[in-house]
Amino acid sequence: MSRMDNRITADFSQKAEAVLYQGSCLDLLKTIPDSSFQLVVTSPPYNIGKAYEKRKNLEEYLKLQEIVIKESFRTLKDSGSICWQTGNFVKDSEIIPLDIVLFPIFAKLGMRLRNRIIWHFEHGLHCSKRFSGRYETILWFTKTDKYLFNLDPIRIPQKYPSKKYFKGPNAGQFSCNPLGKNPGDVWMIPNVKNNHVEKTIHPCQFPVELIERLVLSMTNEGDYVFDPFAGVGTTIIAAILHNRRGVGSEIKTEYTEIAKNRITLAFEGRLKTRPMNQPIYDPKNPHLH
Repeated sequence: MSRMDNRITADFSQKAEAVLYQGSCLDLLKTIPDSSFQLVVTSPPYNIGKAYEKRKNLEEYLKLQEIVIKESFRTLKDSGSICWQTGNFVKDSEIIPLDIVLFPIFAKLGMRLRNRIIWHFEHGLHCSKRFSGRYETILWFTKTDKYLFNLDPIRIPQKYPSKKYFKGPNAGQFSCNPLGKNPGDVWMIPNVKNNHVEKTIHPCQFPVELIERLVLSMTNEGDYVFDPFAGVGTTIIAAILHNRRGVGSEIKTEYTEIAKNRITLAFEGRLKTRPMNQPIYDPKNPHLH
């Protein structure tokens, strides 16, 4: 039986701390006013025949994605961003990168692509007739040129923190930002496999720290973050952990129940997550993971 915090509601309002809707994202989106969300971030089904997907042909799949993207665009603030995390459509061992075929949908809406972020991980399916895939992509679009972006909260440690200018007017001064460096557009973050502290029954669950970077850099405290394909609630959790508000919809009942439990634990400060920027496992230092 699921536990549920009274701060989690099924209906959207401007006062809600967390909204988790059981059902189609299009039904939820119909109830959302224009310009409500600062950030839309999701990992939609890839149409590759997972247990939670009903396989469609690519054309049908893209039509459905376009409807959801258009509605997400409508509900986005002018300062807001959409981050669409995708993998590959696979048919007869041939891959079609979904970020490439989805790009025209966003471009037709007039959105601006700011980064194509590569999410690199070490574990995944092993292929015998092609190289094993070890990355997915996040397309970061903004609605306008006046978009919110905060770099400082997501800086990572400098490689050479003591490096100084050796000539010119700043000679002798540190040459790098003391808060850390820009993490760049290739993110090495472990995916959620069986030994991951966040693992649930969801087969394609993404890690909280992946979404934390997006939340911290593209929203301010109190802003709404929306995930139309919420799965087990990772996006809502990342929002809550950083004093934002999360909204999501999930069509599969068992995932919704797990999401409710995880969101409740996040509100209580008891949800186990992999810390942001924790070093990745190193065989020479097996305590890392």
